[in-house]
Amino acid sequence: MSEQDAPPIDTAKPHSARMYDYYLGGKTHYEADVQAAEAVVAKLPEIVTAARANRDFMIRVTRTLAAEYGVRQFLDIGSGIPTEPNLHQVAQSVAPEARVVYTDNDPIVLQYAQALLHSTPEGRTAYLHADVTRPEAVLESEELHKTLDLDRPVAVSVNALMHFIPDAQEPGRILRALPDRLAPGSFLSLSHGIGDVPDKEGSERIDAVVEIYKRSGTVLAPRSREQVAGFFDGLELLDPGVTQVHLWRPDTDPHGGLPEGTLTLYAGVARKP
Repeated sequence: MSEQDAPPIDTAKPHSARMYDYYLGGKTHYEADVQAAEAVVAKLPEIVTAARANRDFMIRVTRTLAAEYGVRQFLDIGSGIPTEPNLHQVAQSVAPEARVVYTDNDPIVLQYAQALLHSTPEGRTAYLHADVTRPEAVLESEELHKTLDLDRPVAVSVNALMHFIPDAQEPGRILRALPDRLAPGSFLSLSHGIGDVPDKEGSERIDAVVEIYKRSGTVLAPRSREQVAGFFDGLELLDPGVTQVHLWRPDTDPHGGLPEGTLTLYAGVARKP
């Protein structure tokens, strides 16, 4: 889809991708996004740390899969507003020939997608305007097949996205459909909002955040560790299994550079046998 074909941007209504950009300290958001995001931060200041830890998780996973597992093809679903380093920059820093397809359904992401297309000469990147709730359409798109060979392993990243998919839209079905169509040796990387915080006060604050997103017109569905682990059924989880994003193979500090007990997002990476 071209920029001309994309739906218009509604600047009066908060959008989760632009709110996430605000948490990351970006500049691609509007006043409605700022107001909603600040309301969330007032209730749950940890969300800023969680957003940045999630970004670092993406970087570590991409680097690990490219360097240690030889992955050369990546599909980033729900890529969001470009924030450097983008996934292709990380992958191509390890393997210049790496190929990356980004997908999102936010028209503002489409506007900035050109920033995602600065590939190395040896590699390739592409952007697909698509909806994760229709995974078959993503995997069957001509743009994807021009860039990725689905007969070879692909690493699929679905980070900080599925908590915006309510149970009625069957997130488990979506996440099964993605690796089902991919070659053995493919990977699924997932991060997801935490729904089973250990104390009542924290639970009430998360409920308040869910309500803020609801008033903005966005469903937010945090889930338990058990529910997130269920999204990997049929796949082989890499160590350390389902943990929090800052605890997934941290570079140095065993606590990911954050105080012990910090809550971020659940995360895991798994291989298709």
